[in-house]
Amino acid sequence: MKICDFTKPELDMLIDQCNFTVQELEYFNLKSKDISNVEISIKMNISESTVSKLAKKVKSKIFRVI
Repeated sequence: MKICDFTKPELDMLIDQCNFTVQELEYFNLKSKDISNVEISIKMNISESTVSKLAKKVKSKIFRVI
């Protein structure tokens, strides 16, 4: 599952139903544009390990909804 493969209506539904934190939502929005985790760590000014943790949390929330 790649976040960038979801359609706009699916992305909107996930944003509405997943109850993302601000940081998780920022990660989700960047991933929906198919940005790599390395680039995300730079854009969000966080470590790559923190990005990995965010990825796990976001995917977990998505799997609970779909």
